[in-house]
Amino acid sequence: MPKERTSSDKFFLFVKGLAMGGANKVPGVSGGTVAFVIGFYEELIYSLQKVNGKAFKLLLNGRFKSFFQYTNAQFLLLIFGGSIFSYFSVSLLLDYLIRNYELYVWSTFFGMIIGSIYYISKQFNNWSFKNIIGIVVGISLGVAISFMSPAKENDNLWFVFFCGIIGVSGMTLPGLSGSFILILLGNYVLLLVDSVNMLYKTIIDVFSGNFDFLQDPVRVRYLKIVASFGAGSAFGLVVTSQILGYVLKRWHQLVTALIIGFISGSLGIVWPWKREIYKFENGKYLLDSAGQKVVENYKRYLPDVSDLQTWTAIVFILLGIGVLLWIDYYGRKSKKDA
Repeated sequence: MPKERTSSDKFFLFVKGLAMGGANKVPGVSGGTVAFVIGFYEELIYSLQKVNGKAFKLLLNGRFKSFFQYTNAQFLLLIFGGSIFSYFSVSLLLDYLIRNYELYVWSTFFGMIIGSIYYISKQFNNWSFKNIIGIVVGISLGVAISFMSPAKENDNLWFVFFCGIIGVSGMTLPGLSGSFILILLGNYVLLLVDSVNMLYKTIIDVFSGNFDFLQDPVRVRYLKIVASFGAGSAFGLVVTSQILGYVLKRWHQLVTALIIGFISGSLGIVWPWKREIYKFENGKYLLDSAGQKVVENYKRYLPDVSDLQTWTAIVFILLGIGVLLWIDYYGRKSKKDA
C-alpha cells in the first residue's frame, strides 16, 4: 500500500514533476535523468507498472479506492500534474532563457549532467566485465544519437502516435532526451512548439465559451495531432515502464551501467559551445509557425578561453554540478534524519 504523504511531500512531488516536465521539453536533457537524480525514478517506474489489467478490472468494478491505492495514483497525479503544468509555465520560461541566454542555459545543463553521472556512479558498485561492456555500449549509443541528422517533418497521425511512444521515452529512460529524439524524427517544432501553442489557445477558448475553433480546419488538424501524440505517449509510458520494471528487477547493475554510459555519451548533445545549422530548402530558410528558423542540427566548437563569456559559462557549468552535489547532500541528510 502506498505510504501516507504530508502536504509538504505532495508539494515537493509536484515541484519534481515541474522539473521533469521542463527537462523533457529541452533538447538534450532527459526527464528520466531528473527523476533518477532527484530520487523518484524507481517509484515512477513501479507505479506505472501498476497501470495494468488488474488496475482496469478494479476500475470497471467500481472499486475506485482500491484502484487509487493499487496504482499509487496520488504519486502519479502529482508528478504528471507538475509535468503537464510545466509545459505552460516552466517550459515557457526555459524557451525564453534559451532564446536570450542560450550559452549559459546549456552550460548549466551540461554541469547538471556531469553531476548526475557522478551521482548515479556512486550507486554503482559492480565493475564486472559485463557491466564495463554495458557502459561502453551506452557511451557508443549516446555518441551515435548525438551526431545523427534529423528527418523532415511528418504530420501523419500514425507517425505522430509513434513519435509519442518514442518522445515519452525521455521520462522513463535516463539519458535519452525525448525532445532530442523528436528533433531527429523531424517533429520537435510540430509537436512541442506549434501543437502546444494551439492547445493552449484552444483551452483559453473553451474556458471563455468560444467554440469557433471547431470550424477552423487548421486548429482541428492540430488538435488531432495533439490527441495522437498524447495517445502514443500514454501507450509508450505504460509499455516502456512494464519492460523497464522487469529489466530493473533482474539486471539492476547492468541497466545502471548502460544508463551511466548513455548519459556520458549524450553529453555531446548539450555541449554549450555550438552553433545552429538551420533547415534550408528551395533557396530559403524553413520557418516555424512563430516565424523562427527551424534548427536542423548543431556545429560544435571549442570555446575561446580569452573570452569573458567562456569563463561565465564555466561558472554556470560549476553551478550545474553544484546543484546536483547539493541534491546528493540533501538526500543523504534526509535519510540520516529519518
